Amino acid sequence: MGEGAGASSGASGEAETKLKVVTTFYPMYEFSRQVAGDNADVVALVPAGAEPHDWEPSAKDMALIADADVFVYNGIVEGWAEKALASAGNADRIVVKASEGIALKEGVAEEEDDHGHGDEAEGAEDRDHDHGHELDPHVWLDPSLAKREVSNIEAALAKADPEHAADYASNAEAFNAKLSELDQAFRDGLKDAKRKEFVTQHAAFGYLAKAYGLTQVPISGLSPDQEPSPERMADIVKEAKRRDVKTIFFETLVDPKVARTIADEIGAATDVLNPLEGLTDEDRKNGLDYIGIMRNNLAALKKALNQ
Repeated sequence: MGEGAGASSGASGEAETKLKVVTTFYPMYEFSRQVAGDNADVVALVPAGAEPHDWEPSAKDMALIADADVFVYNGIVEGWAEKALASAGNADRIVVKASEGIALKEGVAEEEDDHGHGDEAEGAEDRDHDHGHELDPHVWLDPSLAKREVSNIEAALAKADPEHAADYASNAEAFNAKLSELDQAFRDGLKDAKRKEFVTQHAAFGYLAKAYGLTQVPISGLSPDQEPSPERMADIVKEAKRRDVKTIFFETLVDPKVARTIADEIGAATDVLNPLEGLTDEDRKNGLDYIGIMRNNLAALKKALNQ
């Protein structure tokens, strides 16, 4: 389906073919869904409960990618995306990297010896896949940067389906207004916090921390399944004791054993700080979405930083 043909009515005005928008993981799906409204069918490739860092597309997923009018991905998280787009050829498909134009910051370096890579070539490929040693992709956790992603998605949908460009612009404006409210809630809620440091299981919250004057102390690097070395564990325990940390944060899609081990060591509690890389079935059952989970994150941070 070429440019401008995404949602066209037949001669009778009865049949309308909706734009087909394929997204990678939850934030890209949610932002695209909010912009699309009723004018597009939006699907997410990474299923609920799956960790997107390690996910790979199936043959069925490749067929969806090949048939997409618009393909939306964040960048860096989806190490498979470029290869999949090349394999699932479609000259008319519009591809949007939602993080385009955002100044990405360097992430926390992974511990090389703990990756368990085999030969050097495999290690190089996996480093690209796991985005260690490179750039931090988690821009969607800063609401002000999420607005930039929404605007990038809106531009892509308008290009693919100019007939509904005004709808996409209106929907994007409405959702970005909610993101602005969320941003202000974080600013108001965290500006007078007693402490500024928080300990989290993996280094997903760098952009959020920077936006609100906080310091993230990650147990692991950018890859959530990375096992920290005993030395790193000892350093975190020492640092947490020095700062009198009362809460160690873990996340919903990753085994919390490391966070719990450190919490037990220092006599701290554990709590969830959700990097929104995917919804769990429980999240869905409770009607939670990006805004709701981010507000839960704010409540958890306010509690931990004021203990």
